[in-house]
Amino acid sequence: MTTVHMVVPCYNEEKRLDRRRFLEFAAQHHDVRLTMVDDGSRDQTPAILQELQQQSHQRIQFLQCPENGGKSEAVRRGMRHVLETETGDIAVGFIDADLSAPLESSLRLASVLKNIPEVEIVFGSRFPLAGRNIQRHWARKWLGFVFSSVASSVIGLPLRDTQCGAKLFRVTPALRLALEQPFRSRWIFDVELLGRYLANSYQLDARKAIYEFPLDQWREIEGSKLKSTDFLRAIYELGNIAWDYHRGNYVVDAAVVKFPETANEGHDVAATDARKSA
Repeated sequence: MTTVHMVVPCYNEEKRLDRRRFLEFAAQHHDVRLTMVDDGSRDQTPAILQELQQQSHQRIQFLQCPENGGKSEAVRRGMRHVLETETGDIAVGFIDADLSAPLESSLRLASVLKNIPEVEIVFGSRFPLAGRNIQRHWARKWLGFVFSSVASSVIGLPLRDTQCGAKLFRVTPALRLALEQPFRSRWIFDVELLGRYLANSYQLDARKAIYEFPLDQWREIEGSKLKSTDFLRAIYELGNIAWDYHRGNYVVDAAVVKFPETANEGHDVAATDARKSA
């Protein structure tokens, strides 16, 4: 059975963190582990996370960053921590601390990896299909649609929602390579992570390996740290991603990275040599 590890980046979440819900989920779902990463919070968030670790009997892990590096770095550090400390058949992803997507979403994403072996990445999607409870402000919905359309053209994949805060990955060498260095992007690291993954994958059929799963629930939570000006920054970051992706700057020399053996890593890392010689 695959153990799912979800990284939860936290920054000044003292007033918003639903401690009871995290503890209930950890007690009910032993095949899902939560790694709560404090991103240099200035309030009591670290103390709360440490308490959650103790109360959950270590089913919730607490990782503290020495300083605030942004959500992108908190997610990267958390995912690398899981890859470096866990063995066996695992999948690793991330979900937002405000639970705009319920923790149960991780189970739904994991079911895709279980039922469709060729899928390596599952993106949660906030596309408002019939029967789903997706609550988004119209302006954010419109801006998100525009941004995802542009980002999809950069990567070359028809993705409807690149920025949903719920994603899950099989553990492959390509994922390890994609997480080797800090992201240049602070807000749209999701797109940069995908670009890095694709750049270090050998003969990957991305249209089969990447799967968008429509979430059952999503709701906007008050207290979001995103501002309207961040959309402009995101466009600038997307330009950097397009440059680096198409120039081959994301390709990592696999020879310098150690790959611990896990049950589900069957991905060929010959991409580095193949792309560099192209």
